[in-house]
Amino acid sequence: MITLFGQTYAWNAPEVLLIGGAVLLLALLLILILRAAGRSATMAAPLMREMGWLGQRVQALGEGQERLAGGLHHVSENQVAAQTAMLQLMEKRLAEVQRAMGESLAGTATRTAHSLGELQQRLMTIDKAQANIEKLSGNVLNLQDILANKQARGAFGEIQLNDIVQKALPSDAYTMQATLSNGKRADCLIHLPNPPGPIVIDAKFPLEAYEALRRAENPRQVTEAQAQLRAAVRTHIKAISEKYILDGETADGALMFLPSEAVYAELHANFPEVVRDGFTARVWIVSPTTCMATLNTMRAVLKDARMREQAGAIRTTLRQLHRDVEIVVERVDKLSTHFNQARDDLDGITTAAERAGKRAARLDNFDFEDLAPTNPVPVLGRQAAE
Repeated sequence: MITLFGQTYAWNAPEVLLIGGAVLLLALLLILILRAAGRSATMAAPLMREMGWLGQRVQALGEGQERLAGGLHHVSENQVAAQTAMLQLMEKRLAEVQRAMGESLAGTATRTAHSLGELQQRLMTIDKAQANIEKLSGNVLNLQDILANKQARGAFGEIQLNDIVQKALPSDAYTMQATLSNGKRADCLIHLPNPPGPIVIDAKFPLEAYEALRRAENPRQVTEAQAQLRAAVRTHIKAISEKYILDGETADGALMFLPSEAVYAELHANFPEVVRDGFTARVWIVSPTTCMATLNTMRAVLKDARMREQAGAIRTTLRQLHRDVEIVVERVDKLSTHFNQARDDLDGITTAAERAGKRAARLDNFDFEDLAPTNPVPVLGRQAAE
């Protein structure tokens, strides 16, 4: 019998057998465990060594991790410093770029304002030019209306001739609207000396024939217009030759003034026979440009003639000037004589002064010798020497 937990059981009781089996099983397990523990201890030695090595490696890894952490911290600090420097540099660059952009924008704004001002001035100039062009167009239309009238066309040529003559010659060298002995009135008479004598300039403007030539659209119209222009110019040449070339009163030639360079060029380019007819009749055709050149030549002729007229007065003045120079030379000679005499007088005065000085010195010596108490003989000897 056995008592368990306050109860009594038989040895063959199932509870006792179960408990006993459990105890045996536990003992067997304990034995097995102990045996396994012995074997494990034997087998654990290398494992412990490995564990120690692993521990060392883990410690080394820990130290490496610490060093890595320190390096990472240093790298992080360097990176932060580099980022800070980079941010500062970027801020500085951005400030410079912003300042440069501000200056550039200010300069661009100034230049734009200046350009706009210039553009406005140019637009104003263009407006003025357009107004002048419109005014000129109106004046051209008025001029065409004026030139359509033959009398007005003649007055236009006379006015232009008057302006050219006034610019080229002095006022006393010409006469506008001069009346000749035959009763004919010339547009301009140039008072040239003989030879060649006074020469007449008469203004003519064959505008109608020239405009007909410009408007010609076919060969027949061109031929008719050319014939009309040729006849008109020859008529003017004949009239000038008969009216304004007078023996003993005017020069043996005259000038026909064409107030249009285009008409003048057309005649010399396509009508050389008409120009030759003018040469034959001693009537020379001139335009505003060639008329100015001719008048400049006439001005030189007038200047030379006036210088010849004044040559006698110039010679008289030169003679008077020569006489004045001779008088000056004579007076200079007399003055030189006086200077020489004065120099001689000064030399005489100098000589007399020297003699007076020597005599005064002798008197001083005499006084000194009179006052001397002894040795009169050497004094007399010195006076004798003197």
